[in-house]
Amino acid sequence: MSPRKPPRVVFTNGCFDILHVGHSRYLRDARALGELLVVGINSDASVRRLKGPERPIQTESDRGELLAALAAVDYVVVFDEETPAELIERVEPDILVKGGDWPVEKIVGSKFVLARGGEVKSLPFHPGHSTTSLIERIDKR
Repeated sequence: MSPRKPPRVVFTNGCFDILHVGHSRYLRDARALGELLVVGINSDASVRRLKGPERPIQTESDRGELLAALAAVDYVVVFDEETPAELIERVEPDILVKGGDWPVEKIVGSKFVLARGGEVKSLPFHPGHSTTSLIERIDKR
């Protein structure tokens, strides 16, 4: 019997403030790249620093629970730092992914993952689906 290969770990991160179909499609695509998908989510304080005092709409606990309920997601980890760099170094993913609006060279943690022989990918963006656009549509009503 041959030894079992360890699962390929895929890592991504984001705020995931209002979960929408763009997120679902993106996470499904990310998970298809490996056997385990770890999602780092910004803490509430981190989202406020990035997006302003009116955000997040949902708490980190609620956002994490929703993400964990998705079939594509294996683990959810909250991080409070400005970037997920430290978390990426702890997780040591084989594959690091972000959405298509992020060029590979700008993805935080890319140098670390590439130096370890891993891959970094910018997955296709699903236009028309964003938390900001949802908030704007709700506000107009």
